[in-house]
Amino acid sequence: MTSTPLKVGLLLDGFDVPLWTLKMIENIQSSDYAKIELVIVNDNDIEAKEENKTLVQKITRNKGRIGYLTVRKTLEVMYDKLIERNTYLANAEETQSCAALLQNAVTIKVKTTRKTWSDYFNDQDLQEISQHSPDILIRCGFGILRGDILNAAKYGIWSYHHGDNVVNRGGPAGFWESMDSWPETGSILQILSEDLDNGKVLYRSFSCTDTMSVADNKSNYYWKTLSFVTRKMQELHKVGEKEFFAKVDHENRHPAFYSQRLYTQPTNAELARLTFKKIGEKIAHLFKNKFVLEQWILMFHLKEEFSSSLWRYKQIIPPKDRFWADPHIIYRDNKYYIYIEEYLYSTEKGHISLITMDSEGNYSDPEVIISEDYHLSYPFVFEHEGATYMVPESMDNKTVDLYECTEFPGKWEFKMSLLKDINAVDATLFQHNGKWWMFANVVEHESMSSFDELCIFSSDSLLSTDWTPHPLNPVISDCKIARPAGKLFVEDGRIYRPSQNCSKRYGYGFNINEVTVLDENNYSEELVSSVTPDWDKKIVATHTFNREGKLHIIDAIRQRKK
Repeated sequence: MTSTPLKVGLLLDGFDVPLWTLKMIENIQSSDYAKIELVIVNDNDIEAKEENKTLVQKITRNKGRIGYLTVRKTLEVMYDKLIERNTYLANAEETQSCAALLQNAVTIKVKTTRKTWSDYFNDQDLQEISQHSPDILIRCGFGILRGDILNAAKYGIWSYHHGDNVVNRGGPAGFWESMDSWPETGSILQILSEDLDNGKVLYRSFSCTDTMSVADNKSNYYWKTLSFVTRKMQELHKVGEKEFFAKVDHENRHPAFYSQRLYTQPTNAELARLTFKKIGEKIAHLFKNKFVLEQWILMFHLKEEFSSSLWRYKQIIPPKDRFWADPHIIYRDNKYYIYIEEYLYSTEKGHISLITMDSEGNYSDPEVIISEDYHLSYPFVFEHEGATYMVPESMDNKTVDLYECTEFPGKWEFKMSLLKDINAVDATLFQHNGKWWMFANVVEHESMSSFDELCIFSSDSLLSTDWTPHPLNPVISDCKIARPAGKLFVEDGRIYRPSQNCSKRYGYGFNINEVTVLDENNYSEELVSSVTPDWDKKIVATHTFNREGKLHIIDAIRQRKK
């Protein structure tokens, strides 16, 4: 580790930048591990000349394309008015000036040579840039960079590709994933090379695709990816060049082929196909919402051995005015006490309820045991040193709270907040090697999905407000495997962590992952089994698994007529 902050340079098209880029710049400038000392501004004026043309000049120049442009505009209006009528996330692409944040940095204006879509720097500008000896250049502008500029910084040019470069190279960002209804949208941070979108990957992440809004699909991962740069710079500063790049080289050690097309702006024929397909999906979605109730139910099986055949599980179906989800279990006195989220559609708020089940599978109606002014769910319940505790999800309160059972099984009191001022979901505790470990998905920005990023915190004591974030947080950034889905359990000496698969939709399925390394410095797990809702045509999702004694219990979305 070095005490000297990394010297960072930015490659910009101008000082008006998207809000997500502005936030990234703010985070760098407020850090103690990096400082932006150089700004390289694209001074090519091709776009400016086009903007200064009169309407008549523009029409004259494009007279051969009037029909093409008319069709395209019609398709874009159809999409905006019929499909993407509403967006729900803060617009990450809205622009704002970053000049005030960069007033102490040296600014160099350059004119590149444009060949097709690639920008080449001239020798004079390269020499001036090299005089400032940047450690890292971050590409936030220009076209495809080629030539000696790629070697102008000690650790290269770091650049986002908002797409999974294994299946999607080119662009536009977030468009094809949403319009073609891909289950997930990838994004990477890479060190640029001459091979387009095939540089060494520094960070890779996956989000659930928003198939009904290209804008929200992009905003979600723009807000998420802004942290990739600062996370990796902080790591580089902490562990040093040798260890950092040894890890990068190891993660990029395998050759990889790209066998898909190079994605570009859609032709009118492609845009028409996608738009009408999306209109059909929208109509089907509206029809389904009107006539079909997608309701979370419970499913269980009593078996001494591990019960893995989900078609054997029996259903517990709630009334149509509510759903039951997130089942967690305490086994005591030959009875199973099942704590659930009970959500009433009329109030749009969840509370914690209790179902009691005997050893034969007979069960009671739910009884409300914890209710707050804010939404509660995922009642993670456990026993420790003769006491019974619960950590229900309380993200709406921006806390991770601990409750204690004062009269088992139904009387509970708030004990303390383990974490405050945090957007965390589905906190799951596990005691291992003399420490308490908390697994939870954390949302760094309010417009970012809660499906994607798993963080771990540790403490020497359960009843503590001093929970240390793991140095690798988030330890997983992938909507397919990140979010907790139940209590960690030990089988034949191996630790297993249930996790959600949110690649197609929230709670589409769940996984069982073997935890192979868990300590203060490292974490790793391996996917060993995946569950998808394929055993019953009426079941379309399942996202929690718990077992205690003979009881195996999950939740699932079951489709019913409204």
